[in-house]
Amino acid sequence: MLKIDPKIVAGIESCTSKTDLYPYLQNAIELEHSTIPPYLTAYYSLIPGLNDEIAGLIRSVVIEEMIHMTIAANILVSLGGSPSVNNPDFVPDYPGSLPMGIGGRDFTVHISAFSMDLVINTFMVIEEPEDPIDIGVLRSQEVTYHTIGEFYGALKKKISQLPTSDFGHQERQVLSVFSPEVIFPITDSTTANNAIDIIVKQGEGTSTDPFESAGEPAHFYRFGEIYYGSQLIEDKNGQCKGKKYCYGGNPIPFVSEGVFPMKPDPTSEQFAEGSYGRVLSDNFTEGYSSLLNALHESFNGSPDQIDTAIGLMYQLRFMAQKLMSTPLKEGEISTAGPVYKYQKT
Repeated sequence: MLKIDPKIVAGIESCTSKTDLYPYLQNAIELEHSTIPPYLTAYYSLIPGLNDEIAGLIRSVVIEEMIHMTIAANILVSLGGSPSVNNPDFVPDYPGSLPMGIGGRDFTVHISAFSMDLVINTFMVIEEPEDPIDIGVLRSQEVTYHTIGEFYGALKKKISQLPTSDFGHQERQVLSVFSPEVIFPITDSTTANNAIDIIVKQGEGTSTDPFESAGEPAHFYRFGEIYYGSQLIEDKNGQCKGKKYCYGGNPIPFVSEGVFPMKPDPTSEQFAEGSYGRVLSDNFTEGYSSLLNALHESFNGSPDQIDTAIGLMYQLRFMAQKLMSTPLKEGEISTAGPVYKYQKT
């Protein structure tokens, strides 16, 4: 379970106005975005035609992280704030901790090709709930810091104290592309907190139910399906050996040869200036920067730009896989990979 500096939660608790909440909602946008590059890289690194079921599970998580980012942005916009997305400080330094120092020195997020080690030691740690359901195989850790769930809980408590007159700007909110069940207008504290509940439930499930909706496990348990190689099911015929839920459904196979041999934590400097690899690397970073520009515009008065942002995210897959097919040196097995940083275009 990830830990967050108690000063962050204490800061939220000390807020006395909607404007005091602006930096913490910006933190929420940054937090939800910060998981997208590592998840995307793992997804990109799966060679098409092999491990497609795993790729589909990771892709589904990425889409929901985009939803969470949009929810946090819509709440900030509703309160009269302006999300900041297209600037270098918005993008975490990989390898490193998540925004707000989440994870501390004991937890480092890398940009890596897919592996089971990445799933269990990074992705499931990021998504681990405060109270994981006992499925017989999952670990839990002693909590000595506040958690991400408590961060969102503190936001909900403060938001519930704001008058309805503090909310508005519906025309500037991103309300298209995603299902209206998860993206809806933020018009008061109730709709804002209902939206935050979606972020938490999709990521963690609840303390009694690992599913965010019928047949759709929360992120933590979805990654568990990948790691344990089977779909999560609710016990009905004793197949879970006394547990209410278990990874006992249809198999989710992993073909180890179906992953590009990308060197972890790639940098553009791995290639000489003007070389083919450097051009590919710079093109990806430019495309990623264009994605952040489109998201920034979406959250700052041009909500229709979200369509452009989604399109750019899909284009990045082809750019990344081109990199992952490019050896770092002639005769070398290790290949290049995507570099996530913002460059003004």
